[in-house]
Amino acid sequence: MKITSDTPVQRASTATPDGQWKTPEIAGLTFRRLTPLEDERGDLTELVRMDWGFHPAAIVQIYRVTIRPGVIKAWNLHKLQDDRIAITDGTLRWAFYDARPDSPTHGTLVVRTISDRNRHLFVIPAGVWHGAENVGNNDASFINFPTTLYNHESPDRYCLPVKNTLIPFAFGPSPGLPVSR
Repeated sequence: MKITSDTPVQRASTATPDGQWKTPEIAGLTFRRLTPLEDERGDLTELVRMDWGFHPAAIVQIYRVTIRPGVIKAWNLHKLQDDRIAITDGTLRWAFYDARPDSPTHGTLVVRTISDRNRHLFVIPAGVWHGAENVGNNDASFINFPTTLYNHESPDRYCLPVKNTLIPFAFGPSPGLPVSR
């Protein structure tokens, strides 16, 4: 059968019956669901606690990033630091590509959408390319607790253009799905 733009295509399931993601994994890329505690006044969400044992490195710096609707911030890689990121507002589609030559998951691509309704803390290990796209209608924000201080004289930040030949992923509307902005 020839598939055209008008041919319906069955979309694969993205989650297991118990709510776990059905995506490939990247060694060291770890996620922890963050649970808001809500009452009549609002909510409180613990973003990180050292007693969770989530990541052994001490917190040395904390910063917040905002991404406007439709904006893509990609591709970034750190050689020395791990990023520990907590989504606080909005809806971001994250993509991760393992470029570490000695990694058991070298060449693996993981794409996940995380929102303020599905808050997570996650670790992006050094050597993993990453980027985020705001796929919502409002500003999206996240907090980063990197494992090393930012060095203004020699930043541990390497970049690729959004469209490149190394990473097999294109940000933008998902094929076969309507644009919802």
